[in-house]
Amino acid sequence: MKKLTLILGGFAIVFSAILLTSSQSEYSDAIIATNGQIASLSVGDKAPEIQMRDPQGNIRKLSDLKGKVVLIDFWASWCRPCRMENPNVVRTYSQYKDAAFKNGDGFEVFSVSLDQNKAAWQKGILQDKLTWENHVSDLQSWRNAAAQQYNVNSIPATFLLDGEGIIIKKNLRGKALENTLASLKR
Repeated sequence: MKKLTLILGGFAIVFSAILLTSSQSEYSDAIIATNGQIASLSVGDKAPEIQMRDPQGNIRKLSDLKGKVVLIDFWASWCRPCRMENPNVVRTYSQYKDAAFKNGDGFEVFSVSLDQNKAAWQKGILQDKLTWENHVSDLQSWRNAAAQQYNVNSIPATFLLDGEGIIIKKNLRGKALENTLASLKR
């Protein structure tokens, strides 16, 4: 009887999580695995909402960028591969931020930092000249809520979204990001 109660309790938790997730915003269609963990998001899935504070303490929401092509970029100031990739993201952002795409007008970067130290995070933004406005973190390192929601287990990790918030590519780096954006232009 205890096993049956535990199993039913587990299903109730998963079902409640699905209901809770689906009742939030239109970007919150996270995929829940049967063990209660977020399953990997795939190309074609709607990107779950990210709502987190920027370095100034203001709430920034991914859904506020609807209508634009968006690169969600998971990174951290202590991550050497991330820092090495940042110049490519900066160059691509500068080139495409005002472009017209088949399914979106303009290109934005939504940076999600896995830092724990706010000063180090802010210093990384300045040093790498990450000029876009959308920088967020909950300063929880690998326990970052968005990283868990997106099942990020290594960084840098990226998700490219169309203007409707649908994931169209994952883990684009360097020239691959630039080539993908070029192919999406009107």
